[in-house]
Amino acid sequence: MIGAPGFWSNPNGADHPVARLLSPVSSLYRMIDRRKRASIIPWRAPGPVICVGNASMGGVGKTPFAIFLAGLLAESGHRPGFLTRGYGGTETGPLQVAPDHCADQTGDEALLLARHGPVIVSRDREAGARMLFASDAADVLIMDDGFQNPALVKDCSFLLVDADAGFGNGLVFPAGPLREAPVEARSRADAVVVVTASEAAAVPADLADFAGSLPLFRAWLAPLAAAPETVVAFCGIGRPAKFHATLARAGYTLAATRDFPDHHAWRPGDLAELQALARQHGAPLITTEKDHVRLPAAFRETVKTLPVRMAVDDPTRLGELLASRLRAPQTTDRTGTR
Repeated sequence: MIGAPGFWSNPNGADHPVARLLSPVSSLYRMIDRRKRASIIPWRAPGPVICVGNASMGGVGKTPFAIFLAGLLAESGHRPGFLTRGYGGTETGPLQVAPDHCADQTGDEALLLARHGPVIVSRDREAGARMLFASDAADVLIMDDGFQNPALVKDCSFLLVDADAGFGNGLVFPAGPLREAPVEARSRADAVVVVTASEAAAVPADLADFAGSLPLFRAWLAPLAAAPETVVAFCGIGRPAKFHATLARAGYTLAATRDFPDHHAWRPGDLAELQALARQHGAPLITTEKDHVRLPAAFRETVKTLPVRMAVDDPTRLGELLASRLRAPQTTDRTGTR
């Protein structure tokens, strides 16, 4: 993860002097989070709520997986809609994303989700859910992130884990990369999804063991279309190496790469640097769809993207899990702990 200290990603990093120094702060962080969650009575929305989240900080593929779920639901006759915090945007919401919104307002994930259904941006998750269902634009709500947010009762929660990064050094922020202890996250999950580097990669044994009795799925990002050529790749995502590897599998030759922090706000100097790098190597620029929507319009036209979709090893079983959760009886009062 760009910008993260090296001991976060080291499985033995819990013994790092800085990690040990920060451990008391991590304990305080966990205590505050537990108290906050215990003090909130979740609101039961009038329709099913599906949550896609993770226990660690940084990208793991939540947005592509949310889009994949929306496709499954649409195929079965549902009208899925999305709820997102709008990370990186100025809008606090609740706000329904419109075609003329930009990433500076709503964040990049919201714009990608809006290609697949109605999207509400709201830092207040309950207010966002109320807006989505009141509009009658959707009959199922998919939360992109919000796994640690207790505001809504969740009917089905997917816990995503990156196969390569795992849980890093196993410690909670700031001593490690975790939002919460993995076992605590698993206790609120209905299924574990391990996101591997490719279709051919296997689920690591420790993550298979971690899933325990929960349904376990393997997912990966697959390129939709590619025109193999030599390119200069850049991105501002949590794990740039995954983008580089996807490009290579799609047949691209990487003349150079330039990595920026996740959700990076592009500055004129960044764009000038990228243009110079492209001229130096005589190759076009290419980036992720997520980064592409954040670029200034004029610059965006000169940059290629690699469209990808999330694929899952057993979509039939996943669809059956969703169907069973959607059939479960629901109430409309403030009850439930999921």
